[in-house]
Amino acid sequence: MKESKRPNVQELLLSHFSKELIEKVFENIAEGIMITDKYKKILSINAAFEFVTGYKLEEVQGEKPSILQSGVHDRIFYIDIWNQIERDGIWQGEIWNRRKTGELYPEWLTIIEIKDELGEVTNYCGIFTDLSERKIVEDELEKRTLHDSLTDVCNRFAFIERMKVLLEMTAKKAQPTQHAVLFMDLDRFKQVNDTLGHAIGDQLLVEVARRVNSLLKNKDILARFGGDEFVITLANIQHPREAAKFAEQVIRAFEIPIKIHDQDIYVSTSMGISIYPEDGMTPEQLLNRADRAMSYSKENGRNCFSFYFEALKTDSNRVLKLDSELRKAIENREFTLVYQPKINTVTNDIVGIEALVRWNSEKLGFVSPAEFIEHAEESGLIISLSEIIFDLACEGNHKLVAAGYPKIPIAVNVSSIHFQQQSFLESVQTILERNNTSAQCFEIEVTERTVMNSAQETVSKLVKLKQLGFKLSIDDFGTGYSSLSYLVRFPLDVLKIDRSFIQHICSLDDKQAIVDAIIQMAHRLQMKVVAEGVETSQQVELLKSMGCDFIQGYYYSRPLPMKELIDFIQFWEVEHQGRI
Repeated sequence: MKESKRPNVQELLLSHFSKELIEKVFENIAEGIMITDKYKKILSINAAFEFVTGYKLEEVQGEKPSILQSGVHDRIFYIDIWNQIERDGIWQGEIWNRRKTGELYPEWLTIIEIKDELGEVTNYCGIFTDLSERKIVEDELEKRTLHDSLTDVCNRFAFIERMKVLLEMTAKKAQPTQHAVLFMDLDRFKQVNDTLGHAIGDQLLVEVARRVNSLLKNKDILARFGGDEFVITLANIQHPREAAKFAEQVIRAFEIPIKIHDQDIYVSTSMGISIYPEDGMTPEQLLNRADRAMSYSKENGRNCFSFYFEALKTDSNRVLKLDSELRKAIENREFTLVYQPKINTVTNDIVGIEALVRWNSEKLGFVSPAEFIEHAEESGLIISLSEIIFDLACEGNHKLVAAGYPKIPIAVNVSSIHFQQQSFLESVQTILERNNTSAQCFEIEVTERTVMNSAQETVSKLVKLKQLGFKLSIDDFGTGYSSLSYLVRFPLDVLKIDRSFIQHICSLDDKQAIVDAIIQMAHRLQMKVVAEGVETSQQVELLKSMGCDFIQGYYYSRPLPMKELIDFIQFWEVEHQGRI
C-alpha cells in the first residue's frame, strides 16, 4: 500500500483563486500569520499578527522569528522544533513568545514547510492563535475549583486532595513523620450574622482566614470547610506540643478585636487536634477525630483546644454497652418515630412528613440517631432496625388515616445496606401486607451514594418500587456525587437539597448559586425539590423566589410525635385555610 503524502501549498491549487481573494482571506483571518523565505527571514505578516504581537510589517520584515522569542524555552526546544519540521514538514504545539511591549504570552503555533515542484524549500509559514484569554479562564476555573471564593484559601476538596498527597509521600519515607490536623470553629458566629448581618459576617471570615494564614509556614495547609469552620494541617511536626503551641497562637490572635466599619467585633474559636499517624492514617479519619475533639472543646467552655488522644479516647465500655442494649432494643422494639412536616411553598399545604427514628434507652438514656444508626450499620443490625422503622411508619399511617389525613405520605429513609440486600423488595412488600397498608402512602428516601453503588441493579429496584406505588426521593443531594446528569437514569420524583447548602444561602453567593442551579435543573428533569434544614424567614423567602417546591425545617416545625403532629396539622389547616 502506497504511503500517503502530505499535500504542499502548490497542491492546494491556490492559483485557481484571484489574488484579491487570497489577500482578503490573509488579512481577515483571526489567526496570526507569518511567512518567511527559505532562510527564515520574515517576508510578510497579516493584520492579526500585528494585533497580537504589536509589531508592524516594517519592524519585522527581514528579521528572523527569533525576534519574538520569550526566553522561556531553551535552545534545545527550538532545535527540536526545526528538526521535526525538516523531518515531517510541519510542527505544532504550545509556545511562549514576547510581544513588542515585552509582555510574555502563550500561543498555539503551527509551522509549515513549503516546497516547490522540485521538492526544494522555498518558504516557511507560521500560523498561531493567542492563548492568553484561554489561559486566564483556565486559571480562574482552576482557582474556583480549588479555592474558597470568599476567603481565597483552600476549599474542602482541595484540602482533601492535598492531604492525600501529603500522606502518600509520608508513607514512603523511612523515618517516622508526624502531622497535626486542627479543626477550628468560631464561637457564636451565628450571633454575628443574626445581629450585624451576613455581609459583616463574611468580612469577619475573611479576616479570620488572614490572621490564621499569617501564622502558617509554607508547608502548612489552611482550608475553609464551610460556614465558620476552618481546617489547618501543620506538616512535619517534631512533637504534638507544636500543635498545642500553634493553637495557643490562634487563640491569642483573636484576643485583638476585628474592626469592621469602625465597629470592634470580638470573636473566639474552639479547636480540636488530631495527630498523624496516631489518630488516623487517612484525611477522613484525621478530620473526623479533630472534629470530635473540637466538639469537646465547645462543650468545655469554648475558646480553647483539645487533643483527640487526650480527651476522646474511644470508650470501649460504651461501645460494648451500646451493642448489647441496641440488640435488646431491636428485639423488644423500643424505638419510636417522630415526624417533620413538609410545606408547599405555593399553596402552604402540608404535602408530606418525614419519619425520623428515636431511641430512649433505659440504661443509656437518649441515644443520638447518628450514634446508634452508625453502630447498627457497622454491626449488621441495620436491616432489622430498618424493618422496625418501616413497621412503625405503617402504624403512623394508620393513625393519620384515622385522624382524617389519608393523603399525606410518610417519607422513610432507607439504609444503603438494607437497600442493597437481595431481599429488600420482598421485605418491604411483606411489611406492607402485614400492616394492610398501601405503598402509595409512602415515599422512599435514598442517598446519592446508595443509588450510585450499582447503577443497573439500583434502576431495577427503583422501577419496581415505583410499580408498587411508592414515591421516590434522593436525600442529602450535594454531599456525594452531586451530579444531576446521572439522575436521568433513575425514576425519581423528589430531590432533597442537603441542609449544608441551605444553612448559608443568605450569606454565601456560591451556596445560593448552587441551590438555584439545582432547583432549575431538577425541574427540567420533572422532579420536585425539597429544601431541608430551613430555619429562618429569609431562607424561606429566598427559596420561594428560586421556585423551590417544598420546605422542611425548624422554621415550620421540629420533628413531632404522631399525636402532636396531628394537632399541628389541624392547627395548620385552620391557620392557613383559604390563604396562600
